[in-house]
Amino acid sequence: MEKILVTGGAGFIGSNFIYYMLNAHNDVSITCLDALTYAGSIHTLEPLIESGDPAFRFVKGDITDRDFVMKIFREETFDTVVNFAAESHVDRSIDTPEVFLKTNIIGTQVLLDAFNKYGIKRFHQVSTDEVYGDLPLEATDEFFTEETPLHTSSPYSASKASADLLVMAYARTYGTPVTISRCSNNYGPYQFPEKLIPLMISNVLNGKKVPVYGDGLNVRDWLYVEDHCRAIDLIIHKGAIGEVYNIGGHNERHNIDVVKTVLAALNESEDAIEYVTDRPGHDRRYAIDASKIEAALGWVPETPFDEGIARTVDWYLNNRSWWENIRSGNYQNDFARLFPDA
Repeated sequence: MEKILVTGGAGFIGSNFIYYMLNAHNDVSITCLDALTYAGSIHTLEPLIESGDPAFRFVKGDITDRDFVMKIFREETFDTVVNFAAESHVDRSIDTPEVFLKTNIIGTQVLLDAFNKYGIKRFHQVSTDEVYGDLPLEATDEFFTEETPLHTSSPYSASKASADLLVMAYARTYGTPVTISRCSNNYGPYQFPEKLIPLMISNVLNGKKVPVYGDGLNVRDWLYVEDHCRAIDLIIHKGAIGEVYNIGGHNERHNIDVVKTVLAALNESEDAIEYVTDRPGHDRRYAIDASKIEAALGWVPETPFDEGIARTVDWYLNNRSWWENIRSGNYQNDFARLFPDA
């Protein structure tokens, strides 16, 4: 039985990874460590908690709390750590950078120290393509590779780049067995409603306008979250120690085109679009070259964009209570409901 610690597992990608791993493998058990900050919803993991599945355990805690983290590592003999825990919303990082620096850098350092102390086999850091900065809109033949210099644009991306550098420094200084993945924009079930696609869906269903930054021509590479989870599974089991792997969806789209695709899937008029003032330092284009992971591990994205959008829209339509619970703020009471004795 492989024992995996997943930090940030009540968030969007982390929760999808937990469900994916438990469905894909009969020989894994997962401990989820999450602080349940504003972007983490225990309601997302409620089916697992209520099922009493012995292969899953939830622990509420902050990765920056050194004593608490050491206690978790001391109690469990983990084989693998997958670190999703991070503050990730760019706008919030512009308003409150310190929170991002503490969680994304100090939290990673605490995990690495505990990892080294207890001799675990693999530490995987989940990063982002935003550490590379951006590419010119017109340079359609340019892509981010694993060798692209780090060139950050926001406190969020700077904190993630710093964490990546720290992970690689631990590998070099202490021989820590690490891997890093840098993904493009994810979408799919359980994404927090402040992000572009779920924000659009929930706004339309609530009869509100859909905000689009600036001219809407910023380009992102979109990756369906299940494809991302499958890539991480491959990396932690077959990836080479000390390597960085880019994970991209081969789905470059202008933001405005993504908005129009979602509106069409909802049978909503484009009159719902409202252009708003652009965010400071807004990167123009992200584009991932994922040829390394494709060649080394045989991974390719399997979900075409239109299919992924259709599946995502259907999920939000069929799980309205999940995102309404978040938008109302009631989700912050879910932990006390599910763990009354905690």
